Amino acid sequence: MMTRHAPFTSHTRSACILAIVRAPFLDHPRPVAFAHRGGAAHAPENSWTAFEHAAKLGYAYLETDARATSDGKLVAFHDRTLDRVTDASGPINALSYREVAALRVSGTEPIPLIEDLLGAWPDVRFNIDLKDIPGISLLPEVLRRTGAWDRVCVTSFSGNRLRTARGLLDRPVCMATSPTAIAGVRCNLGSSVRWPQIRMFAGFLSRCCVYCAQVPGKVATAAFVRRAHALGLDVHVWTINDRAEMIRYLDLGADGIMTDDIETLRDVLIERGQWHPRVGSGRL
Repeated sequence: MMTRHAPFTSHTRSACILAIVRAPFLDHPRPVAFAHRGGAAHAPENSWTAFEHAAKLGYAYLETDARATSDGKLVAFHDRTLDRVTDASGPINALSYREVAALRVSGTEPIPLIEDLLGAWPDVRFNIDLKDIPGISLLPEVLRRTGAWDRVCVTSFSGNRLRTARGLLDRPVCMATSPTAIAGVRCNLGSSVRWPQIRMFAGFLSRCCVYCAQVPGKVATAAFVRRAHALGLDVHVWTINDRAEMIRYLDLGADGIMTDDIETLRDVLIERGQWHPRVGSGRL
């Protein structure tokens, strides 16, 4: 099982609450650059073209969404319905994979299978946002077939979906904080909270394989970053497409930035000496 925490002696706690041994998903040098939906500023979101562009730029982390088709295939698609990004309409989970495969995002791009994305770049990590309940039970089998347990982080806006996924997975998989845990970091770690309470909260997160807080920019204040780090959590900020904002969050100590504008983020990190590209490029 993944472990990360070892308490320091009392005289060091004011400086750093917890020592961290990284989960495999997070063992890349900081800060982490995430290609949000593959890098939607440069190609249609969640498309092969977007993911390929990000991989060729050197991105080691790709972010995507997962939804189920009516016949049990897990596809990379954000919305509940097809209306916004395809010429079709209605819920995507009402269609079979054969029907979904015939559709095109922005008129040109097929909708990928999550399993195919994991297989295309065996050295790339994937941040997978579970968008619906039917998709939860499909993820474990996808990870079994691809052996990608250590290359994924599971996230969702639903704590129930995260709990259900955790119960179905055969092995520990990195998970992001639920909305409830984010609220706990924001509201319940004030100056009156003592070390045993912090250690209890950190232990709970660790047992749940929660290793990162993925939050919108408005949440990622200096205090939030400090409190999350005290719990041993990495902080990943989304979705930051403005150059000045990228720099601001990096200066605050964010461990990762999610962006649609993957070219600008790469340029910022290169300028700061913080660009850590993947080895190799191109689709296998």
